[in-house]
Amino acid sequence: MTNPLLEPQGRCTVLVVDDTPDNLTLMSSLLRTDYKVKLANSGERALEIATGESKPDLILLDIMMPGMDGYEVLRRLQFNPETEDIPVIFLTAMSASDDETVGLELGAVDYITKPINPAITLARVRNHLQVKRARDILTNHNHYLELEVARRTREVAELQDVTIRAMASLAETRDNETGNHIQRTQYYVKALALQLKDHPRFKDELTDDAIDMIFKSAPLHDIGKVGIPDRILLKPGKLTPEEFEVMKTHTTLGLEAILAAESQTSHGNPFFRYAKEIAYSHQEKWDGSGYPQGLMGNTIPLSARLMAVADVYDALISERVYKRAFSHEEAVRIIQDGRGSHFDPDLVDSFMELSEEFRQIALRFADGEQTLHAQRERLAKDLPDEAGAPDFKP
Repeated sequence: MTNPLLEPQGRCTVLVVDDTPDNLTLMSSLLRTDYKVKLANSGERALEIATGESKPDLILLDIMMPGMDGYEVLRRLQFNPETEDIPVIFLTAMSASDDETVGLELGAVDYITKPINPAITLARVRNHLQVKRARDILTNHNHYLELEVARRTREVAELQDVTIRAMASLAETRDNETGNHIQRTQYYVKALALQLKDHPRFKDELTDDAIDMIFKSAPLHDIGKVGIPDRILLKPGKLTPEEFEVMKTHTTLGLEAILAAESQTSHGNPFFRYAKEIAYSHQEKWDGSGYPQGLMGNTIPLSARLMAVADVYDALISERVYKRAFSHEEAVRIIQDGRGSHFDPDLVDSFMELSEEFRQIALRFADGEQTLHAQRERLAKDLPDEAGAPDFKP
């Protein structure tokens, strides 16, 4: 790919600054064959030109001038980020070594004494312009590479996100869950995490990077359902105790799948940490009555506690072949009732504060009515009497 920042430039522009008209005329006639030449008869005028739209590539600057001398002009050029990179050559009758030292310490790249030698002056101007050109190419090339790296990083991240969602959708399409469940739960989790990021309990853990990784890994929360037999996963209605025990294994199957993927990488990635936590522990409950490990309280990973709220809310408001959809208000009440038993109390309190945002996310990623109705019609003959019962599958 061609780097547009390395394309050939036009003729370089040299700004000559001197209060003596004859010196300006002399330098202009010497330089104009090879360069665009701009002239300034004072320090003030030199700064106006240097900060204008068309900046010079190099400045030949006299030191002894009335008003603002060359040293002060250079100081101001160096102080301004827009002009600090313009090379300055002092062109002066002051030939003492101390004067030259002062100029170089201020940032001048060279020092030419008057009366000038035309050939030497042209050679030094050409050399410093070549150095500047090389530096500009390197700077622009580095900037171009940074942009390329950023662009390709975005592309890789987008590909990863699409791949993760595709994998998660594979699990969801085998279940009676609806297609946009993945996106809804992703955004519920992110909204809740952002709400909690300044909370004293969670601020150290919920960094911006952590929230981003939790958001990316959330779609894999039910990836283990690919290993659940169809007779259980697709059953319209309540599961028997034996079937429920099989269904519960989707958390372990999900963990094993992610561990297998992680083993294929050469280095650790925080994405896998959160993906494992969410897949394995999002069915745990605050009071220890969940599964698969019966974890209690803060021993449940925070990412899994966030997913628990998101997953249950979405299961409640979504219509399934074995249950009706609860209203937003009913779902909020049920989650509030689960404060301190099913859910971390602080997470429920934050959920209550932004419950309307959950509603808006649900509306934004709502499922198509036609799909739901077709699904219900296809399975209606198999629905048990309790199909409208309020419980939902894990």
